[in-house]
Amino acid sequence: MSPPKTVTRADLVEAVARKADIQRSDATALVTDALDQVVASLTQGDHVKLSRFGNFVVRSKRKRVGRNPKTGEEVPITPRRVVTFRPSQLLRERVEAAKLRR
Repeated sequence: MSPPKTVTRADLVEAVARKADIQRSDATALVTDALDQVVASLTQGDHVKLSRFGNFVVRSKRKRVGRNPKTGEEVPITPRRVVTFRPSQLLRERVEAAKLRR
């Protein structure tokens, strides 16, 4: 079984240009602006909900003690903010259906 294909920003631009029948430069601007808006919202701490796709949420993780798996040495892990993604029920169902067809 071959490794899964990685979909890049260029692939998304090409798909948008083809489906919307617009120039690649316009599709590039559209995809870039959409992704920039998602990033801007997340950096402000907002949740991003894309209907029929899923939710992006910024979570704060507290300071904790971790362990180096090689040495077993305890290492402090600093507090940080992380982005989590929770797929919608529709996305989960589509992925599961596609997996069964393979």
